[in-house]
Amino acid sequence: MAQIKEFKIYSTPTCGYCHMLKEWLTEKKVAFTDINVAADPARGVEMIQKTGQMGVPVSVISFEDGKEEVVLGFDQERIAKILGI
Repeated sequence: MAQIKEFKIYSTPTCGYCHMLKEWLTEKKVAFTDINVAADPARGVEMIQKTGQMGVPVSVISFEDGKEEVVLGFDQERIAKILGI
């Protein structure tokens, strides 16, 4: 699998699953960029256009080869498989 270029999480401060996802990634030592869609509505529109979803968290994992994986919610099993952890 290609090298991970960027791991973005679209989230809100009041989302429990967002907090769980970020804590889990921190424990696994996975670097990520947190995008607070409540504070930046334009990024929320970006998330909806990319995924068709209004709910958070949304993880967008970009790879060096240009491919992208989008994970809706805190799907720990799928994210672990994508990351190889």
